[in-house]
Amino acid sequence: MMHSPLTPMPAIGDTILIVGHGSREDSGNQEIRDFTEQWRAQRPDWRIELCFIEFAPPEMNAALLAAARSSRRVLVVPLILNAAGHVKMEIPEAVEGARAACPNTEILLAPHLTACDPILAILKRRLRKAMNALDMPDPTTTGVVVLGRGSSDRGANGEMAKMTRWLQEEGDHELVDLAFTGITWPRLEKVVQRQVLLGMRQVVVLPYYLYTGTLMQRIGRQVEHLRSQYPQVRFFCGTHFGFEKEVFALMDERVDNLRAGVADSRLPCDGCSYRELAHEMGHGHSHAHTHDHGSAHAHEHPHPHPHEHAHEHDHAHAHGHDHGHEHHHDHGHDHAHEHGHAHPATEQPA
Repeated sequence: MMHSPLTPMPAIGDTILIVGHGSREDSGNQEIRDFTEQWRAQRPDWRIELCFIEFAPPEMNAALLAAARSSRRVLVVPLILNAAGHVKMEIPEAVEGARAACPNTEILLAPHLTACDPILAILKRRLRKAMNALDMPDPTTTGVVVLGRGSSDRGANGEMAKMTRWLQEEGDHELVDLAFTGITWPRLEKVVQRQVLLGMRQVVVLPYYLYTGTLMQRIGRQVEHLRSQYPQVRFFCGTHFGFEKEVFALMDERVDNLRAGVADSRLPCDGCSYRELAHEMGHGHSHAHTHDHGSAHAHEHPHPHPHEHAHEHDHAHAHGHDHGHEHHHDHGHDHAHEHGHAHPATEQPA
């Protein structure tokens, strides 16, 4: 049963709130809605709700506030592969706003899906499918390109680099490279050019995306251009991850760990002082601001920001524009993420 995020409900135990990124292409948003319905069917005893950071309703701040008002506890679970600005800055800000508005409700924030063995299993299965489609060519002459969205956040790009390396170490392909559709480098055409120069006769492109969107459409066009450019090379282009069993299992694990209070089951950036410092310097804000500390209304910011603020921190801030200083602070715990900013004219959400 679908629930409106603004409809008052009697106080219940737990509400599990999925946070999706949101896409300009509504087919991607619909896939996340379908995922939510499938997860509800698998977990009929859970109250599962959905919201989006941008581009699609229900909007995150309002949905989180509604869940906090109608539940004793809210478990916020990002359905997002890599942690860039939205995961590290905007979701924790929304959580803090809801905590301030509903101090009697416990709100816990889980990590994103992360670079992990279950996601690696999806990549390996997709690669096996590609090799079957190519009639099982020699892996030493078949290049592989893991293709992701790209971010100004080094930590998010680093998670993809780790997955790419793991995929190479667990297979027989000599060339397993990383490429990005935007924001950072290298791009797909440059990586394919290098692989062809090194003698690859087949190239497998594995998109590192959860759901479809404008960037998945762009990838399809790019691969068609490459087929024309390199007629002597056979190409296979995979699809986004979608409804793989590992994604459902990871979401189950996030909820179970939050409920059990497992160590490291909460997003490290939840309450992080580095994020607070960035906010004070004017670098942290969400796409829709909820200025609600006890009132019944969640106000959306009148000016939508169709760009990502990618903030990461590594005990020193590098903001993409020079402030003339760095901030060195001791957390008392290690986050291994750094602050970086995406240029608003170049970062394009899927």
